[in-house]
Amino acid sequence: MFHRSFGAIQNNNMRDKSQQPLINQQEGLHSRSICLPPLNQDLQPWDRPDSSWNRAANSTLQGDPFCCGTEWQLSYHQAFAPDRSLYLRETSDSLVALARAPQKIRPNLFTPVEAHWFFGCPLMGANAVDLLDESIQELTEQTPATELKPSFLISGIRPGGLLYRQLRQRFEKRFEFHKLITETQCAASLSGGLDGFLSRRSSNHRRNLKKQSQRAGQRGIYFERCSPRNPAQVDSIYERMILVENSSWKGLDKCGMAEQPARLFYHLMLRRLAVSGSARIIMARHGNRDIGFIFGGIAANIYRGQQFSFSDDWRKSSIGNLLQLEQISWLCEEGIRRYDMGPVMGYKPHWTEKRLHIETWFLKQG
Repeated sequence: MFHRSFGAIQNNNMRDKSQQPLINQQEGLHSRSICLPPLNQDLQPWDRPDSSWNRAANSTLQGDPFCCGTEWQLSYHQAFAPDRSLYLRETSDSLVALARAPQKIRPNLFTPVEAHWFFGCPLMGANAVDLLDESIQELTEQTPATELKPSFLISGIRPGGLLYRQLRQRFEKRFEFHKLITETQCAASLSGGLDGFLSRRSSNHRRNLKKQSQRAGQRGIYFERCSPRNPAQVDSIYERMILVENSSWKGLDKCGMAEQPARLFYHLMLRRLAVSGSARIIMARHGNRDIGFIFGGIAANIYRGQQFSFSDDWRKSSIGNLLQLEQISWLCEEGIRRYDMGPVMGYKPHWTEKRLHIETWFLKQG
């Protein structure tokens, strides 16, 4: 049985004696595979906004496109589970990105790089299924006959979609398919700008937002937009965000993004987003004090929300709603086409009209 969180992984399985990356060139698709052992992971070739990884992530219809990219995937790897080997196979337009799970979970199990929430998909680009087939062949050949054959967790699969059908057609005779997780994400179209967005909300929600905005203006609450472009700017705004988080109910209960490893995860994510200027951060302020924040990132003209928080002593002032409205206003001004809000929960149905379903499947060799 698989637990959704693999935690900090200690794994020596794929470490060769020299701790050097293994690069294998393969004919056919002219693909190459790269095995990056834990002590020597030069991620620079893929850790760029315009890398082959991110181009492949944005080239095909994904359920959660932002979470397929390196800003999410590599930030998770470095913050939550840096002691894993990574296995990549790529062509000029497609990429497979996997991590070897710890031996104690299952020998020779390969998972998405982000293996906690399972939001992203490790198969990216038009030829990703072909690359997975080549990867299976290579990894199986490398596995001693006395060990379990490689198995795979594939996340971010849209139910009944093209990728699901391709996987079934290609591997159903060689693998057992077991569905492990079904997730429902929510999203909102930003078509028609702010007026169009609000027209798709209930009249009661619109009325409440208008009243809340008026009260906020009367109390002197205002908003500061920030899209950091370098590490120093990230560090400065992130320090302010953490101070707000510590004063929120999540911070007071020690269950928010101020706690490790989440604190490092979001910090690394913002540093990566700063390279392309794709972070969108808004601070709610009163006088000279920060009282709330909201932030997320943009990929393929889609905004993916990450976190928002506000000081607990302002909990009766609708700061969360005001931050959402201000963020949506900014996104509409920029022509962003969709707001992805992640898994359905509590407040989100008021803000969204779309439901995007994704699944995680366990593929076990027969």
